Formats: sequence, structure tokens, C-alpha cells
Amino acid sequence: MDFDANTHRCTIVIDQQLPAGLAMNASSVIGISFGKLIGNLVGPDQQSQDGVNYPGVIYAPLPVLLADGNYLRELQQISSADSEIFAMPFSALAQSCKTYEEYGERITDAHSGQIELVAIGLIGPKKKITRLTGNLKLYR
Repeated sequence: MDFDANTHRCTIVIDQQLPAGLAMNASSVIGISFGKLIGNLVGPDQQSQDGVNYPGVIYAPLPVLLADGNYLRELQQISSADSEIFAMPFSALAQSCKTYEEYGERITDAHSGQIELVAIGLIGPKKKITRLTGNLKLYR
């Protein structure tokens, strides 16, 4: 998927019961994955007047919202049925692993219906993302 700030919206939705440190971890992991997987999401580097380089940032706002854990699963199901929405689910299983190898071993042994989501990132048409997340509270 290529991001177009004129037609797309992106957001991260965090389980409202997740402690602040784990919420920041989930949000940052999703953001990194977005940057890797979504074309045209991050702009080019910029330089200050005195020549200091500032690496490119995302082209559009990226609100972090709060929802009930059950709604995260619903968002995953809705997005998996809609080819216009890209979803980046993040699980409690991933947060519990000490290494990527451990994560790989544990995730391949788990059924997706049994994997608890702690956050999900969504990118898609503005109207669709707003309809799914417009009533959620901003993480503060």
C-alpha cells in the first residue's frame, strides 16, 4: 500500500487497560512497522537553516486512541475483510517475548483467535477509518 495524505488516514488504537509503558511500546512497534511496510508514509529529510539534518517524519497526523480490548479484535476482523484497510495488529504475546526468535516460535504455535491484541494500527480511506475510530478517546 502507498499512503496518500489527501485520501488516507492512519491511527493506532491501544487497549485502554494497557499500562503506559506497554502502551508506548505497542505504539512505537506499530509505528516502526508502518514505516517499513507502507510506501510514501514518511517524508524526506529536512534541514534547518544552519544545516542540521532532521530525518523525515510521517506525512499526516498519527493519533493514538484508546478502546476496549474486545473492540481491537473487532477492528482486526473488519479490516481483514476490507482490502482498502491495512491493519497492523500487535499482541500481548509479542510483548511477553524476550527475543524475536521466541516470538516466532510462540506465534507459530498459537491460533489467531487465541492471541490477545493489545493494539492495532489502521491505515485506509479517511471515511472508513473515521467511521471505525471517530468515537474513540485520544490517549493522553
